[in-house]
Amino acid sequence: MAAERPLALVTGASAGLGEAFARAYAARGYDLALVARRAERLQALADALTAKHDVEALVIPADLSGWEAHRAVVDEVEAAGRHVDVLVNNAGFGIPRTFTSVPWARQREFLMTMAVNACGLAYDVIPGMAARGRGAIVNIASMAAFSPGVAGNSLYPAVKSLMVKFSQSLDAEYRAQGLKITAVCPGVVRTEFAEEAGIADLMKGERRMPSHSAAEVAESSIRANEAGKVVFIPGWQNRLGAMLLRALPEPLVRSIIGGASAKYVLE
Repeated sequence: MAAERPLALVTGASAGLGEAFARAYAARGYDLALVARRAERLQALADALTAKHDVEALVIPADLSGWEAHRAVVDEVEAAGRHVDVLVNNAGFGIPRTFTSVPWARQREFLMTMAVNACGLAYDVIPGMAARGRGAIVNIASMAAFSPGVAGNSLYPAVKSLMVKFSQSLDAEYRAQGLKITAVCPGVVRTEFAEEAGIADLMKGERRMPSHSAAEVAESSIRANEAGKVVFIPGWQNRLGAMLLRALPEPLVRSIIGGASAKYVLE
């Protein structure tokens, strides 16, 4: 790989927002470290971006639901003689069921993927970024970070809230050392997330279609990170929604959110 070019490590890069971030950084001249479980899709993306943008891409098939899975990912980057200049923590999934209606092992995998290994990747790359005096971390959170917990997806709002607070703390600790940390809080985005969660048929009946594509969210989020924004909510409608979620009385918000989300709880 061309060591003179910066490298962006993107998790969950085989589809959706992760793929969009990979494409956006490749268009900016970044080499890539593409991480996801689906090796064939990663390789196809790597080949396409290499051909289109003349960048190089390291394909790292990895399941981030495993114990200390983050370490093997960083080891592969270092074995290739590279370091991470941008980390996009995007890998994740949803569990649209009540907490004990799925095995604990699945809930644990959710936490490992969405929180533990995401934080582990940040832990691994921050010292090098700080030593070089530059670097960026984009943590994909959600509008759910501003929402109270309701039935179904029991851990999702908590984990997304954690990623917002985590990003704010990292910014407080490392901004002076040249790092830019951003928590991105999108609303509904047109990706494969609904299919993976098993609620695509339910969402097809929604009158309110998603207002942003994955590419739009990735582009605006990168610009926000480059501008030094710590918490970024794509779209004015979502920003208004987040303001209302934080301003209205929590019992009222819980009632509204709980009623609206009830049909997405699968049993």
